[in-house]
Amino acid sequence: MSKDSSIQASAADVAQDLVQARYQQAAFIPDEVNATIETLFNHRSVRAYTDEALKPGALELLVAAAQSASTSSNLQTWSVVAVQDAARKDRLAQLAGNQEHIRRCPLFLVWVADLSRLKALGVKRGVAHDGLTYMEAFLVAAIDSALAAQNAAVAAESMGLGVVYIGGMRNQPEQVAKELGLPDYAFATFGMCIGYPDPLKPAAVKPRLPQAAVLHKEQYDASALESAAQSYNATMDDFYKAQGMKNNGPWDLHSLNRLRGPEALTGRHRLVEALNNLGFELR
Repeated sequence: MSKDSSIQASAADVAQDLVQARYQQAAFIPDEVNATIETLFNHRSVRAYTDEALKPGALELLVAAAQSASTSSNLQTWSVVAVQDAARKDRLAQLAGNQEHIRRCPLFLVWVADLSRLKALGVKRGVAHDGLTYMEAFLVAAIDSALAAQNAAVAAESMGLGVVYIGGMRNQPEQVAKELGLPDYAFATFGMCIGYPDPLKPAAVKPRLPQAAVLHKEQYDASALESAAQSYNATMDDFYKAQGMKNNGPWDLHSLNRLRGPEALTGRHRLVEALNNLGFELR
């Protein structure tokens, strides 16, 4: 085999291994993947970190990556609060359901759907800005924050860092806003722990649903859902056994249990009330 052929075979093997890890089956076989796609495929939720601090300038680099994400109409309706103070991280951890990794990570980022800038500019310029009170504006801001955060996550992972998203920031929105000094028209959509992964507590790549459940061509087709869900139930059962983890029943029933009613939403059932308390007055 020539050197070029050997390199091509190696690239194909890497690509196949990445797909296998993400789906636990040969869902498809790409010829090769580039470094960006390899970083994306290798994502896993990291909750254990070393004590090593991020390198100088890393935070600003991550924010620059975040600002390179798409944003609706260039409105840039998001902000991020970087938290490194141990006492503040402890208080935020408690508000998020006492999640220890918030305390342990060297950097905790709280991503914010932020309409306050445009609100302030509208008042200062003396121009109409009533559109900020409509659900569309809030949705734009929430999407903007998610797009920015995902760019930062990929950038962090490409730098050898590990991340995990923290939806628990939505458990007690008013208290989180108070802790972070957020103005009206600003809402913490989620947090993100960032740090160097602890090699003694490695995280695994978690399999995702088969593409048949999420990929629709031309029109939505729900006919493949049942077989895809059953297949994924088996995949996740094998994954949890391999990881020595206890799972609470098959994936579909476990997921539905998380959404069974307001009592399962860990305080988030009152988000509309909380958003209005934070000044949004949505309609």
